[in-house]
Amino acid sequence: MNLNLKYGFPKRHRSFDMRFADFDRDTFEATLELAEQIAVEQVYPANVEADKIGAKYDPATKSVAIPQGFQTAMKSYREAGFSGLSNDQEFGGTGMPETIYRAVMDYFFAAGVAFASYDSLKVGACNLIINHGSEELKKIYVEKMVAGQWGGTMCLTEPSAGSDVGALKTRAVKQADGTYKITGQKIFITAGDNDLYVGWLLGQERQGMKIMFQMMNEARLDVSQQGLGTASSAYMHAVTYAKNRIQGADPAKRGDFTSVPIIKHPDVRRMLLWMKSQVEAMRMLTLLAAYSADMAHVEKGDKAKEAGALLDFLIPLCKAGNTDLAWLITSEAMQVYGGYGYCSEYPVEQLARDCKILAIYEGTNGIQSMDLAMRKLLMNPDMFNFKVFKKRIAETCDKAKGIVDEKYITAMKSAVENMDETVLKLAALRDQKKILDILAVAQPLQQAMRMVAHAWMHLWSMTIALPKLKAIAGDISGKKVIATVKDNAEAAFYYGKILSDKFYLGTELKHLTGYLDYITAGEPATVNECFEEIFTGALVQ
Repeated sequence: MNLNLKYGFPKRHRSFDMRFADFDRDTFEATLELAEQIAVEQVYPANVEADKIGAKYDPATKSVAIPQGFQTAMKSYREAGFSGLSNDQEFGGTGMPETIYRAVMDYFFAAGVAFASYDSLKVGACNLIINHGSEELKKIYVEKMVAGQWGGTMCLTEPSAGSDVGALKTRAVKQADGTYKITGQKIFITAGDNDLYVGWLLGQERQGMKIMFQMMNEARLDVSQQGLGTASSAYMHAVTYAKNRIQGADPAKRGDFTSVPIIKHPDVRRMLLWMKSQVEAMRMLTLLAAYSADMAHVEKGDKAKEAGALLDFLIPLCKAGNTDLAWLITSEAMQVYGGYGYCSEYPVEQLARDCKILAIYEGTNGIQSMDLAMRKLLMNPDMFNFKVFKKRIAETCDKAKGIVDEKYITAMKSAVENMDETVLKLAALRDQKKILDILAVAQPLQQAMRMVAHAWMHLWSMTIALPKLKAIAGDISGKKVIATVKDNAEAAFYYGKILSDKFYLGTELKHLTGYLDYITAGEPATVNECFEEIFTGALVQ
């Protein structure tokens, strides 16, 4: 992660530097190094243990306790100041940028999604109190939450109300002292532990959902990081295994039947490179979303408006994209392991069990796709969000000229043009009131838009990596660069980035045509012609 910061992403701006003048690059790097140390040395081992032990309910005290390893790691986490890393200093926080907070959480989510979720959801709850609570509520709660002494969670789901939030039956009845009595039943509560509730109102009555969506958007970025962390961990485990598992002869050495590490086999390298290219794009896009949140706060006028628009557009792409890919990447990592990947003695099967829920909670990925298609795109006034997205890509294409091979710039421009044509066709359906036809292709639209966004990240990446590698190795077209890469870790980092970028732009992006054809040339209307009776089977009643 430190190399990613040195990599030059995201770029600093004057307004950013003024807002966070108390911090320099050395401080950011030291923060990330400490996060890595705690995540690797404490959280990851505790996560393996916690998977076996689980949370325990004590009937005598009527309380739930998390495994001791998590408690020890959480103590180190709090003492390091990570619990209030991005909170303002006036509330006892460190006041660091959202971008750095997200980079820090990358380590903790990769080390253990369950562990990191305890604190990350608390951050969202705390921010709701800061932004909408009375001064009295702030005095009671905020400093203790920022310090990590008190937690926080979100209680939406009910037995009969999952994605249909409007079907909630829980009621809050105002009391004479200004508090509220809560009546209802909630389920699937992250870090849930309660006695009898007493409620205090944040904001005004009947504004709950509007206010709640501030926390929901933060939580969706949290979940996108859960997907990124899980995918990153699965990929790194697969790399380690592939370098050490001895199976089969090297196909590059005909006649030599000596067994070699499986990473020598082209199909294994293809799987690893595919995972690497996806994880790196996921990480860059997530950091860009975090940076857009920072810029929306520190900038003013049109710049702040554009930063906010880009953030709104990226949230469903990050949440749905990262979590869909987490499942696919974990599956591919298990494939690298072969049969051992399915066994609990190895780490990938736990990651597979942990990651499927990510595509379901904080708004299913189908809902994220509909949100992207309708609110963030076709119903967005003048499709401003999409215009900002295209504008930023065009700026990257301009910067890439003279640095990156023209064929990759052309591939990026072509992808945007094809995506633009598809959006115009969907806008025509919107104007014809054929909303059901749009909703039927919302999921492939989200996947196609995510692919364009990831291609953008890879073009941006290559624009930075090529000059960096040339500064270290000089000529990067011949054998000299290979020798440099083998002896220089930083050169290997940049060379790996470039190969990953080329793979995505030159190979993976080819799939975009299929998604766009599915949307515009397929027959999505058949989805809306289906009636219940056509879905039959032995278990269907």
